[in-house]
Amino acid sequence: MDVVLELADTFFFDRLYATVLPSAATSFSVFNPVSTLAAGFKGYDNETFSQQLGGLVGSRSTWQFEPASQYLSVQPSQYAYQSQWDRDSIHRQFVSLYIITWLFGSLIYFTCATLSYIFVFDKTTFNHPKYLKNQIRQEISQTVRSIPIMAIFTVPAFVAEVRGHSFLYDAISSPGFSHPIFDVFGKSWTYIQFPFFLLFTDFLIYWIHRGLHHPILYKKLHKPHHKWIMPTPFASHAFHPLDGFSQSVPYHLFPFLFPLQKFANIALFTFIQIWTVMIHDGEYVANSPIINGAACHTMHHLYFNYNYGQFTTLWDRLGGSYRQPNPELFAKQTKFGQDEWRRQAREMEKMVVEVEGEDDRSYGEKKKLK
Repeated sequence: MDVVLELADTFFFDRLYATVLPSAATSFSVFNPVSTLAAGFKGYDNETFSQQLGGLVGSRSTWQFEPASQYLSVQPSQYAYQSQWDRDSIHRQFVSLYIITWLFGSLIYFTCATLSYIFVFDKTTFNHPKYLKNQIRQEISQTVRSIPIMAIFTVPAFVAEVRGHSFLYDAISSPGFSHPIFDVFGKSWTYIQFPFFLLFTDFLIYWIHRGLHHPILYKKLHKPHHKWIMPTPFASHAFHPLDGFSQSVPYHLFPFLFPLQKFANIALFTFIQIWTVMIHDGEYVANSPIINGAACHTMHHLYFNYNYGQFTTLWDRLGGSYRQPNPELFAKQTKFGQDEWRRQAREMEKMVVEVEGEDDRSYGEKKKLK
């Protein structure tokens, strides 16, 4: 995240903080009394006079630029040295990373969900008996309320990364960086880290997600996401804030336990957001016994207590919670057939009573199933 923050500082935040929180020296130089007074004293140059008034005027930032990565860096402008809050200020890092997390998360959500809705999502879903009245509007509203709060919980991990408390690395050969895992895998870790990250986070998310279905937690935290029985791509981030954050914890925990290359971290973080949209897009392409695709996740939304995994079906199979998607979902002519919808509705209505006690959703007017 330090690479992202460096770019954001260079192109946006440096000037913002220099304007909103200018340093004492910068504020003083706007009036520029040094030049004005020095002009009236023969034998005094501006530099000498400035040094003598240093305590009154204040001094420029002592912060020194060190690139976050040897592969990508941008030299800072003069604004980087003109704020009371240097780039190293923990207060500034909290504020900046919060804004980045909020805006970046919202940008990915709206971009990916909108593209998926336009080019992938099957609009026939609107006629499903369990599709809610004004559902997309409700999904977006829930997400817009949740993302800023989820960002609050997320930022401390990003600040810790930026301040060097994680095992994020630029290159395996970086001076002063070491980790026992390099002794085992060496340079091959560059490639192994990707599948290992997916397996590690998938395992933890499985148990966190399953735990959120415990009666103590479900109605308070996880039920808002299960409001969507037939989700659209816009339901992908429509969580209660604590629910959404708790399921993201494994992603943030990983670089504090294992080495993770900085750009791999950015790529994986972006992939996770996209994947979350994909498993809610209703396009059942991955009829795979391994991949937890949209069909598997639809089973979870319809029947509640199955398919808790995020990327694979491995932990559901080992935990006894795997449910194979109905084969009818993979054929266009039967996916939205009356028989399939009738079967889904009947079973869902039984499950919702078992899990929630009653179904308080508003489905609006739907055509009756024949």
